[in-house]
Amino acid sequence: MPECPLPIDVLPKPLHKHVEAKSPLPLRLMGAKGLIPAVAPADLVTVLWFLSFDEEGQVREAAGKTAEGLPEKLWSTALRAEGLKGPVIDWLADRFASRESALQLILLNSSTLDETVARLAPWVGQALVEIIRQNELRLLRHDDIIRGLCANPAALASTVDGACDFCVRNGLVLLDVPQIVEAHRRIHGVDPTAKPAGDSAETLMREYQEELAHEHEEGTGPQATPELEQKKLNMTQRVLKMSVSEKIKLATLGNREARTLLLRDSNRLVSLAAAQSPRITDGEILGLANSKTSSADVLRYIYENRDFLKSYGIRVALVHNPKVPLPTALKFLPTLQEKDIKELARDRNVPATVQAQAKAWIIKREQAAKGPVGGKH
Repeated sequence: MPECPLPIDVLPKPLHKHVEAKSPLPLRLMGAKGLIPAVAPADLVTVLWFLSFDEEGQVREAAGKTAEGLPEKLWSTALRAEGLKGPVIDWLADRFASRESALQLILLNSSTLDETVARLAPWVGQALVEIIRQNELRLLRHDDIIRGLCANPAALASTVDGACDFCVRNGLVLLDVPQIVEAHRRIHGVDPTAKPAGDSAETLMREYQEELAHEHEEGTGPQATPELEQKKLNMTQRVLKMSVSEKIKLATLGNREARTLLLRDSNRLVSLAAAQSPRITDGEILGLANSKTSSADVLRYIYENRDFLKSYGIRVALVHNPKVPLPTALKFLPTLQEKDIKELARDRNVPATVQAQAKAWIIKREQAAKGPVGGKH
């Protein structure tokens, strides 16, 4: 049996007893048959996914059957859940392969893995092809998605041509895909096989890792020498010259230095890819929420993500940031502690409406503390 790729902590603690290998077989079978009371749909499908790795064949079989037999109301709620993990969605994609409405929710869920979309791209119907085509960030981030679209017999020629033209204009060259090669000739008027390849994300990161390994062997460490500064400058210049598609791949593969550079890129898809990198840290997200230079797309990605909003510091930063839309900032204002609201009331750098609302909140709080006006003494 393959090892389960997610920690058990992604489930609420009361559900652990239904999936742990050491738990009694009846408890695991109870989970595999979906007989857990009062469980959220997203947690239930995650339990079933965990049990698909169980050492007992009857548990694995029961989990698969339960998943395939889930009522639409339940699986549709689960597939809309923001916190549902990518590997779980990937497993459900196989269970729901014949249900177009389920696959649509899978393709629209931002937590769905690029690999899952690439696996669906070659065979889904025309309506789902259009959904895949519209997610331009995925097209540039994962080459096999456009490969799949080009191989899909249900895809309209106009959809494939549009997708290929978009990818080529953003620097993607896949010599093994005839439609991409043709799009390159159509747009640039030259044969892409004759064009010298520029830096790729993989090449840049490999060189960076080799440089770090060399410094470690020499025992010098990353000292701020003129030579090292020149190398960093050269690396920055090479990144800036990259095509959009390679920048997006670098945003996904790269380290913190690469993300910092790409977050400032003028192309919204590049900056958004850097913010969505699986390697980005909570500290970096907090920095973006604080930054007055973060793009509107990056900020929207943060304030629409429930996991990020669990962080109190991020909510404070969003309310302080003048680039965050007023309705959003005002929605978070009542969730802040009194000391932070008082600071907002004094802060002239925040929007006047936010400052006024903070003052109003303080006045209301003070009046409530004094008790009703005209009451008996």
